[in-house]
Amino acid sequence: MACLSDIDLATLHENRLEQRWHYGLPNSDHLYHQHHHHYHQHDGFSPITRLCLERNLQKKLRQRDFNGNCLHRDSDTDASGLAAGMQRRRSGTWPRTRSLNAPSPVQQFGPCGRIMKNSAMVMQIQDPASQRLTWYKPPLTVLVIKKVSDASVLAPFVQLVDWLLQEKNMVVWVESAVLDDALLNENLRFKAIRNMLVTFKDGRDDLTDRIDFIVCLGGDGTLLYASLLFQQSVPPVMAFHLGSLGFLTPFRFDNFQEQLTSVLEGHAALTLRSRLRCVMHRRGERKHEAKVQELDPTDADARPVANSILVLNEVVIDRGPSPYLSNIDLFLDGKYITSVQGDGLIVSTPTGSTAYAAAAGASMIHPSVPAIMVTPICPHSLSFRPIVVPAGVELKISVSPESRNTSWVSFDGRNRQELFHGDSLRVTTSIYPVPCICAQDQISDWFASLADGLHWNVRKRQKCLDELSDLTASGSEDTLDEIENMKLYDV
Repeated sequence: MACLSDIDLATLHENRLEQRWHYGLPNSDHLYHQHHHHYHQHDGFSPITRLCLERNLQKKLRQRDFNGNCLHRDSDTDASGLAAGMQRRRSGTWPRTRSLNAPSPVQQFGPCGRIMKNSAMVMQIQDPASQRLTWYKPPLTVLVIKKVSDASVLAPFVQLVDWLLQEKNMVVWVESAVLDDALLNENLRFKAIRNMLVTFKDGRDDLTDRIDFIVCLGGDGTLLYASLLFQQSVPPVMAFHLGSLGFLTPFRFDNFQEQLTSVLEGHAALTLRSRLRCVMHRRGERKHEAKVQELDPTDADARPVANSILVLNEVVIDRGPSPYLSNIDLFLDGKYITSVQGDGLIVSTPTGSTAYAAAAGASMIHPSVPAIMVTPICPHSLSFRPIVVPAGVELKISVSPESRNTSWVSFDGRNRQELFHGDSLRVTTSIYPVPCICAQDQISDWFASLADGLHWNVRKRQKCLDELSDLTASGSEDTLDEIENMKLYDV
């Protein structure tokens, strides 16, 4: 399996030339000969390396910038200006010198063994750290999703919509229920722009290929709602933290104009959050299921099924109102794995691993890891631990024939429905992820969310030995009895 990265050697080489130049390497032949001996003693460059580096730097000095002007780096001011421009064009830690994917494994094992070559199984996997947003045409339509029943979001919502309409000349879409908000309609600024908004109704209007960009104002629920609205390709999502937890909303609203302008210009990193494709198969649909299996399985997501849904967090199978244990059979790629006897089962994405699954005792997985997590809910077993399976498998979940009751299924906390005997739920990874825009980069955003949202690994620091007066006051040769005698003598 080969690893394909957008960070090529030319880009990496150019970045290293920039770094070496900022450390004061002379950039002319005169300075080079004059200070050759001095720099050679301190920077560790060999004469051949220095000559190649100097030649490449001179070649870069003759290049032109984006406006056609010649680049001059004769002063610290020009250098700082160029560095600022590079920082604006490249948000986050980029380019990286190491891929987030694991290195490609060796193909030979010992003197004789090796992996059998199969060209059909070779995959090109892009480095998640190199996933950058680009627009092949300027975005025109933007969907603004705000948190419902929250008065604190109204003022930022009006400010954002007015700025998008007046400053960016964009077509702004909102849900029709937003216009029914009584407090919002009392806002004089909103009244002036109300008729300029385009509305839609959830469940009736199809937004496929009509929205270029999504902005969420609120908590994690706004991002889940955006995922629900787009059951196939999802436009890039920029989420502002105006809710409670805010684990999936990395942006702050204070300087939204600058942040949005940078994103609209294509200066942002992306986290592709995978989704699960869930298909319900009822007992009376055997013939339809057989016809579906005859089609090309690689094109499954391209054929919308009436009873299928894509989820961003998790699909939950539980016992519902029944007092009995759930008895659920779990299959992986058609093979029976185990039966779940307990309150239920959680099948989650890496994004959902920090939601319900985390409360049920599962590990937290970075969203760039291709995987599906299976977590039991209060299993009546001391050895049933959460498991992580490859993202490409298909899970089949059905009510066991010996079960005393039916089960209930919910998708990202919505569309709750009953799973009867003979029914089955098939779950696999969808080809349509949710492209979430990073505030910094994939790694920094995730660990910042763990620290801010869940207070991950927060505890008081252990004191060093110097702070323990009882120990430092005694010598290393003092015994415990001598220390106790000293305390008694002091009393």
